[in-house]
Amino acid sequence: MTKILLVEDDLRILAVLKRDLQFERYTVDVAQDGEEGWDYLSQFVYDLVILDVMLPKLDGLGLCSRMRRQGLGVPVLMLTARDTTLDKVQGLDAGADDYLAKPFELTELHARIRSLLRRHDPQRKPTLEQGLIVLDPANKLVLVLGTRVDLTAKEYMLLEHFLRHPNQVFSRDQLIERLWNWDETPGSDVVKAHLKGLRRKLKEAGATDPIEAVHGLGYRLSAGV
Repeated sequence: MTKILLVEDDLRILAVLKRDLQFERYTVDVAQDGEEGWDYLSQFVYDLVILDVMLPKLDGLGLCSRMRRQGLGVPVLMLTARDTTLDKVQGLDAGADDYLAKPFELTELHARIRSLLRRHDPQRKPTLEQGLIVLDPANKLVLVLGTRVDLTAKEYMLLEHFLRHPNQVFSRDQLIERLWNWDETPGSDVVKAHLKGLRRKLKEAGATDPIEAVHGLGYRLSAGV
């Protein structure tokens, strides 16, 4: 599953982008200034940072430079209202991987995100498959035996996470850290309920015992799906 840190001080833009990214099944944490963004980066692991240039306390260029000095290689997509060549050069020199000028279409943002994730992880596949299950991240589509399976957002996130980490066992705490936002505090029973729902839907579609519980350790996607 893909976890994104969104650093933006314009509350209107922040709300729109957070809602859109969550609709696209990304896990999203938000920060409203550069120092808060750095606090998140110091505590959690992200797959992508979407970073506005004009931020209070520490601007986007300063935060990006600090990330690179500290050895954080997470890809950075920089957003700015300024679209001059000099602005782009400054952003790229600070360590940004891509640059998107405001205003922009959300479809272009989605494409830039997918491109950066592929570049950062060359092994990232356009579709994920194991046994009878096929997951298409670009279209947020899950198929079992060619039939579409309708999952909730969290069920989808759990399945994608398991498919991206085949044979790995994850505890409930690890799943919460990876798939829930920082300000969400689900209990272990909530995670168990989502796993139960995912398992039931996949089994009804024809996948046999898709989620395996490993006693005392956690859960993994069964090799026999």
